[in-house]
Amino acid sequence: MTPVPSADHRAIAAILRRPGAFALRAARQFRANQGLLLAGAVAYYALLSLVPLVILILLALSLLFPEDRLLQVMGEYLEFVMPGQAAALVDGARAFLVHRDVVGLVLGVTMLFFSSLAFTALENAMSVIFFHRVAVKRRHFLISALMPYLFMLFLATGLIVVTVISGMLQAVGARDVSILGHSHSLSPISTQALYLVGVAGEAILLSAIYLVMPVGRLSLRHAVAGGALATVLWEITRHLLGWYYATASQIQVVYGTLATAVGVLMSAELGSIVLLVGAQIIAEYERIGRESRP
Repeated sequence: MTPVPSADHRAIAAILRRPGAFALRAARQFRANQGLLLAGAVAYYALLSLVPLVILILLALSLLFPEDRLLQVMGEYLEFVMPGQAAALVDGARAFLVHRDVVGLVLGVTMLFFSSLAFTALENAMSVIFFHRVAVKRRHFLISALMPYLFMLFLATGLIVVTVISGMLQAVGARDVSILGHSHSLSPISTQALYLVGVAGEAILLSAIYLVMPVGRLSLRHAVAGGALATVLWEITRHLLGWYYATASQIQVVYGTLATAVGVLMSAELGSIVLLVGAQIIAEYERIGRESRP
């Protein structure tokens, strides 16, 4: 007896038969959902949230690690999020850490509130993209309220792991090995390993967003596939953006003292577009799977 193919297999077969049609359908639905407008809202709130979030995480982790080490690791991995603008964000965080004694209860609560705005905006954007899920099931408001702070804990834990791994890899990079009487530095291997750790962390973070943010239970396979696709798209975009800032950008001439803010907002806008495009592809894949069921 011939086994009946699953919905996933039928959806994959349909996409492989007509990949261009699937991409066009996802693009049309992204436009119908006002994807660029949603990405702008997410980018705006991400800009408001990023600096308070970085400061809160640094304040917490400075109890475990030296500040200089934390700022170095934070700068290295902020380049994955804000290419070309990480140094300005780290300088702002460093200046705040110098005056950490002024952080009172009111300021701490305010920073905690602003650092959660991006997650709220992202959840609303995901609700628009995964509208077929929202129509079936809505999320309890307490879960929506707690989710940003759970993600902050997740990010802080990830930064601890990255800091430890980065220290180990840099210690390895400072060593030399002798092969057939010739000394070879391990620094290039350490540099490549640090980059791969950053890309892996990026893919894990995107997959976690796709797994948790949409309403209902998303398949782990779908979340990981969407996270991998978004990671590839963002790495291409990030390198192009870094090249643009380094060679062809006239942003300093046009915007002057506002150049850093405009650059951060541009990076956040492009990152939000990539993130929501990945979500739209997952949503279209889900709908194809439902339509192809007998």
